[in-house]
Amino acid sequence: MGHKVHPYGFRLGVTRTWTAKWYHDKEYTALLTEDIAIRQLVEKRLANASVSGLEIERNFGQVTVTVHTAKPGIVIGKGGQNVEILRQQIGALTKRKVKLEIKEIRQPELDAYLVATNISQQLSRRIAFKKAMKQSIQRSMKAGAKGVKIMVSGRLGGAEMSRREWDREGRIPLGTLRADISYGQVHAHTTYGRIGVKVWIYRGDVTPSRTPAPVPAVAGQGA
Repeated sequence: MGHKVHPYGFRLGVTRTWTAKWYHDKEYTALLTEDIAIRQLVEKRLANASVSGLEIERNFGQVTVTVHTAKPGIVIGKGGQNVEILRQQIGALTKRKVKLEIKEIRQPELDAYLVATNISQQLSRRIAFKKAMKQSIQRSMKAGAKGVKIMVSGRLGGAEMSRREWDREGRIPLGTLRADISYGQVHAHTTYGRIGVKVWIYRGDVTPSRTPAPVPAVAGQGA
């Protein structure tokens, strides 16, 4: 059997951190439901703003929501109008004070989720899957990626039987913890069914942030 691990979960605590930073004993279920509602709201409201990810941090009666987007202009709106509306809508879901932060993704070609979204949109417009995959790989490699792998599966080209096709360039060291792997999975909704798109982008190595524990002095020797 295959031993498939999510690239982010595999690297948690080593080179990646959590997308929800909070802890609670008694209200865990309620806060988790609140988190899911916030994520669904942002996904619905900013469907056209190339949002790659969302970070939620809770402390002292405040919720900090950080939106990672390739199109900050659409998120912010004219004179910050859209941000204010979004903040109010998130505030309606929680009792706490809401702080909204927008972070720009400067190279969307190196973000696997945005690349997968782009491919899924092309598949929905009936563009040939091989052409979409090849072009996306070339764009990512030009942007500085060290390796790209794209996999599509479903009724490709409207075929009777579903199949899986993939293409790769460079190297994708999924088993190396220090490797900075961006991973994205998106569904393309077509007239003949749903097609899954998976993208892995290797962006180089990251030095793990954990510092080694100090070695205790042995009794009888100088520290």
